[in-house]
Amino acid sequence: MNKIITISREFGAGGGEIGKRVAQILGFEYYDKGIILKAASEINMDIAKVLKNDEKAPFLSTFTQTLFDFYSTPVNEQIFEAQKSVIRKIAEHGKCVIVGRNANRILSQFDSALHIFVHADVYWRVNRLKAEKMQDVAESKIMQELEKVDKMRHKYCSYYTNTEFGDSRYYDVCLNTSKISIDDCVKLIVNLSK
Repeated sequence: MNKIITISREFGAGGGEIGKRVAQILGFEYYDKGIILKAASEINMDIAKVLKNDEKAPFLSTFTQTLFDFYSTPVNEQIFEAQKSVIRKIAEHGKCVIVGRNANRILSQFDSALHIFVHADVYWRVNRLKAEKMQDVAESKIMQELEKVDKMRHKYCSYYTNTEFGDSRYYDVCLNTSKISIDDCVKLIVNLSK
């Protein structure tokens, strides 16, 4: 049985919902953005500062970064290192579903892990977000937010893992929720984990 399940996801594709449901069915612990709060407490950092820098790669040039590193480690780097430590501790206990945070790469050497990527057609994601979470927001604004979040996740993944976000080589299974229902994705992951 896979004792660790990581779920990476495009914004609005349903990865968080899938993760929660899989964890509930399997009796696993569920972890997502709360991991950064735990990481912040481990490095005694202001929670607001951590949330502001969540899933953001540093925006410094290589030259500026080199000078900056000479004097101190950027906040983003501190957060990522603390988060990585928390994720590894969680995984050592097993029986967990971890959504986001580049957990698939951080835990790539754990044999008992199943790495999932959840994606969907852009218009399906816009419609889902409009129906479930952003009813009062114009579709054009939802599209802008979707593009912004996806771009940020791509940069974050590339910067910290030297891999391409969503590239099937870095996952065991890729699921398209615009073709396979969320219910069926949940069933499939539960079955695969056994």
